[in-house]
Amino acid sequence: MVSFVAFSFRHMVAKSAQLGSITLFVLFSFLSGCSSFNNSGDGDTSKSDPNKLVVALLPDEDAATIIQDNKGLKDYLSKQLNKQIELVVTTDYSSMIEAARNERVDLAYFGPLSYVLAKTKSEIEPFAARIKDGSKTYNSCLIGNKAAGIKNFEDIKGKTFAYGDPASTASRLFPELTLKENGLNAGDDYQSVFLGTHDAVALAVQNGNAQAGGLSCPIFESMKKGGQIDSEKINLIAQSEPIPQYPWTIRSSLNPGLKEKVKAVFIALDSPQVLEPFQADGFAIITDQDYNGIRKAGDILGLDLSQTIN
Repeated sequence: MVSFVAFSFRHMVAKSAQLGSITLFVLFSFLSGCSSFNNSGDGDTSKSDPNKLVVALLPDEDAATIIQDNKGLKDYLSKQLNKQIELVVTTDYSSMIEAARNERVDLAYFGPLSYVLAKTKSEIEPFAARIKDGSKTYNSCLIGNKAAGIKNFEDIKGKTFAYGDPASTASRLFPELTLKENGLNAGDDYQSVFLGTHDAVALAVQNGNAQAGGLSCPIFESMKKGGQIDSEKINLIAQSEPIPQYPWTIRSSLNPGLKEKVKAVFIALDSPQVLEPFQADGFAIITDQDYNGIRKAGDILGLDLSQTIN
């Protein structure tokens, strides 16, 4: 069984070491509890009904862009809940899971797999998932570099396949599952690399630094629409089976009345400006049971979904 969030942590440390001592200081300050991810700030001593809610957004793209794009969400929540809202984007998925486990965030927008991982060690509750075109599911896209002649699964043999974060659903779990279902196993049939984010995967495949890769189809389509990637340089090899949408979660120890109000505010959200960064038409009620398919996929791949950073 593979503890792949622990692997993600080791990968994060190695990556940070390349960036210098300042990055390492920030990383270990966060994990040791010295960061600003503290919902008791600004003189508020109540953990069940804080004056400020810390809202964590999934680090699947550039952090600064995520924060800027979600200013509308921040303003909306602040107005509707009459509270200060702090948006945060962690270093990577494992840092976000660790923040949830230590109750440093109040609301968190997880990927399906990172939610399942966080749920094993954190007191959190999923309450809403995005809706797109009437559906609470999406797909992972497996893509190949045209110049390298990657058109199908057979072409991936002996090549490098790029994943995003080790705890990503659409950029790790379901691409790996789709490859396995088509007779390709990491290490034996192809070499895998982890690049951290979905956009990094798309760019690596386009530039030929990896011959193939997997990422969220909505992010892939968004990058094509925004001109970040050129469709003429990339082949779409396949799409995965449907994946349950990204869940919003809430800290279980919050006041029950506050939790119900937060849920109602998200379900009522219909502002196109606020929903645009999520590529969503709205949010719908969701429960933990909706993610049992993620747990099943982990079992098929032999991944131990109960393991998180110790």
